[in-house]
Amino acid sequence: MSVSGYLSQMIATTIAVFALALQLGGMIFFAVVMAPMVFTKLPASEAGRFIRAVFPIYYIYVLVTSLIAAMALATQWDGAVMAVVASLTIWLRQGLMPRINALSDAARSGDLAAKRRFDAAHRMSVAVNVAQIVATGVVLARIAV
Repeated sequence: MSVSGYLSQMIATTIAVFALALQLGGMIFFAVVMAPMVFTKLPASEAGRFIRAVFPIYYIYVLVTSLIAAMALATQWDGAVMAVVASLTIWLRQGLMPRINALSDAARSGDLAAKRRFDAAHRMSVAVNVAQIVATGVVLARIAV
């Protein structure tokens, strides 16, 4: 490999490491600290409104950092993994999150079927988020060594 090729690869890897570290840290902080604290420190109605306001921003953060990592790792399989993480984030933000919000509203109005569908949709969003965290951590571990 030429010197310029080596430098280009080092710069791309460094960008990817920073993006992945920011993404992983942000996702873990939100899941482990922020969301639980909101629901233990605020009344339920305020907590729900607050989380609804934060989630779109959270998903933009995950989308931007995963796209930066995907572009920086475009010549490797890890780039494809991060592109999948970004795609899932778009689906979560634009598809599943509005559905969860609508089901939550219906459940609060007394619709028992909506409550069951909300619970299932919420479990799906948590599972996808955990999978994204794991994928990001694996990619970061692979390229950081």
